[in-house]
Amino acid sequence: MSISRRGFVAAFPFVLAGCAMRDQAAPSLAEPTINSSYVSMYAAVDTEPFPLPAIDLKKVRPEFLRREVAYRTNERPGTIVVDPAARYAYLVLENGRALRYGVGVGKQEAFNFRGEATIARKAEWPGWRPTPDMIKRDPERYGAVKGGLPGGAGNPLGPRALYLYRDGQDTYYRLHGTVEPWTIGTMVSSGCIRLLNQDIMDLYRRVPVGAKVVVLPSSPATS
Repeated sequence: MSISRRGFVAAFPFVLAGCAMRDQAAPSLAEPTINSSYVSMYAAVDTEPFPLPAIDLKKVRPEFLRREVAYRTNERPGTIVVDPAARYAYLVLENGRALRYGVGVGKQEAFNFRGEATIARKAEWPGWRPTPDMIKRDPERYGAVKGGLPGGAGNPLGPRALYLYRDGQDTYYRLHGTVEPWTIGTMVSSGCIRLLNQDIMDLYRRVPVGAKVVVLPSSPATS
């Protein structure tokens, strides 16, 4: 059955980048004790071209909320280290510390990027288009939007994206936001690293073009 581009957008508002798999239902978590600082950290943002809603903290496991932690690594400050197995991204700071962000990673280990890359491009409210591999895997689903979707409130990349390049070539992997905050801490995407929207905005402010990214090997794990 063929569908129009407009029909696809209406029917699949949460299709996610070279980066997305099928939607997951938001989990029903036990009532957590929510620190008031997190309420402020993940509050609604109305100063952007497209307003961002507050994160419903009852739907995100507390361990995946942003925090500064002790972190031992040989990587230089300013490096981003992604640990897909643990579902964390670390921005290395001075003195054995790091900012830790919860992430969603590839649904299958084979989808995940590994090794070193460079942030060669940063984008606010990025557009999205499916990769050739995505179209090949699922032409009915992704062929209708092969020309891409513009940035905006419903775009699956969220408000910011960091583009990973290796040896001057686009890897088609990104660190970006998400329209599905409850998927943080799970294996859900087609390989990109998704963060809470307020977290990708925070990370985006802190890292320049040229920053190093290290994605550690994945290990079998369940979400």
